[in-house]
Amino acid sequence: MTTVPTDREQQVLDRIDKARRRRAKVREERITLSHGSGGKATQTLIEAVFLEAFRNPLLEPLDDAASFTVDGAALALTTDSYVVSPIFFPGGNIGDLAVNGTVNDLAVSGARPLYLTAGFILEEGFPIKDLLTIVASMKEAASAAGVSIVTGDTKVVQRGKADGCYINTAGVGSLIRRDLGVSTARPGDAILVSGPIGEHGITIMLARGELDIDADLVSDTAPVHSLVSSLLAAVPGVRGMRDATRGGVATILNEIAKAADVAVIVDEKTIPVKTEVRGAAELLGIDPLYVACEGRIVVVVDGEQAASALDVLRAHPLGAEAAIIGRVAEDPPGLVLLNTTFGGTRIVDLLVGDPLPRIC
Repeated sequence: MTTVPTDREQQVLDRIDKARRRRAKVREERITLSHGSGGKATQTLIEAVFLEAFRNPLLEPLDDAASFTVDGAALALTTDSYVVSPIFFPGGNIGDLAVNGTVNDLAVSGARPLYLTAGFILEEGFPIKDLLTIVASMKEAASAAGVSIVTGDTKVVQRGKADGCYINTAGVGSLIRRDLGVSTARPGDAILVSGPIGEHGITIMLARGELDIDADLVSDTAPVHSLVSSLLAAVPGVRGMRDATRGGVATILNEIAKAADVAVIVDEKTIPVKTEVRGAAELLGIDPLYVACEGRIVVVVDGEQAASALDVLRAHPLGAEAAIIGRVAEDPPGLVLLNTTFGGTRIVDLLVGDPLPRIC
């Protein structure tokens, strides 16, 4: 049932819509941690600084990867940097995180991952033993994803000028589907998530040892290329996908709403969240919707094929707990609405900053 907003609610919605359509402008004089959060500050920085300077048809969609053709070959290209703290955490480390993250950006863009680059920024004094462990993890992750690390770079900075080890990766893949994109979402479509959310972000937070919270959690970091491949092969009605990293599922839902100029209606009771994640998030005062994942995808699919998509996801080990969490509607365009377990409805907006910095 569609709820018609009251005059007062409509005024609020109109103001939000007007604010969102203003030209992006960075108001801060210096970079803050919030600019790397994946939320409003990040979005503003990207649009006002980088997109404004580098604007071109390949960059403008701001997708997880750029899609283009070279001598008749359809390719996708992506890049990412990893500054996670701590470097080693339950379920993984910065090395396999870097490989999986780049593979996933290619996969959700409709590409078969092929080749990666690896750039290391190392701090003077970083233990060689730790570097060997990280590189071994990258080798194992690349092998599992069927990709090769074919070129790279190494830089060393003075002690105290970094935080041990940072990694930059780029990835090239062969496009399987060229028509994918969350901007193609339309009313009647369904929104699915491939599994429980928030595990990576909460795991990283607890691994920092700053809080006296015990939870049996590990990061969900994993390559999703085979999951995506199975889904695309079986369900032609997939419109677009995103992997829910910085800013979590909430940020992806907002990207869908904004890119397609549609409303996204989500039912809180259908969102899969592990008890341990929900409990830790409540103690931290964080909504799991905004907590990063590293092995989960959000899928927009034709509503008539939602059940088929769910079956395909659940048939894969990484999608065993997949769920349909919402739908796409016409109004109010550009907004995400959450039907809460208490029976009310609230707007799910982008956060300005990130309660969990440096989680990837």
